[in-house]
Amino acid sequence: MSHEIVLIYARAANGAIGNEGKLPWHLPADLKRFKALTMGKHGEGLPMIMGRKTFESLPGLLPGRRHIVLSRRDDWNAPGAHLARTLDEALDLASRDNDAGTIMIVGGAAIYDVFLPLSDRVEVTEIHADYAGDTFMKPLGPEWEVTAREDHPAQDNRPAYSFVTYGRTAPKPTAQKDAV
Repeated sequence: MSHEIVLIYARAANGAIGNEGKLPWHLPADLKRFKALTMGKHGEGLPMIMGRKTFESLPGLLPGRRHIVLSRRDDWNAPGAHLARTLDEALDLASRDNDAGTIMIVGGAAIYDVFLPLSDRVEVTEIHADYAGDTFMKPLGPEWEVTAREDHPAQDNRPAYSFVTYGRTAPKPTAQKDAV
């Protein structure tokens, strides 16, 4: 079975996606969307591939989802998380017992860079404000097109934002990188 690979992240207007290991904003609707997308259409809980720093930034294991952590650290271990040393190992772990057919890539920036060429879809919360950050994502290139967009106005001291789904317009490259 071929699995759909989906990147999911929130990005400020200036490209910031993180600051000191945290989101630079608090946007409850974005967190709710993240949960809905990573739980899958039928609440089956999708495998999530992430880097070690992203995993360590979480409040703990997110219920109902498989956490696959890419790390080169030999001594790293976290109860409940699955360790992968390479991109191929992470994809193999995410493909096992995955009837939903979707693999979520949830961060950080280096993980997004490695998986973007292999991805079928990108789910972005575009935040219409600049934020201080130390981790950034570039805008998507011409190989991506908007397939869905839901705009939300600013309210309650929170910025305007859009939930945007991007689909690939060009075929995925055939070569894969071996390691992260």
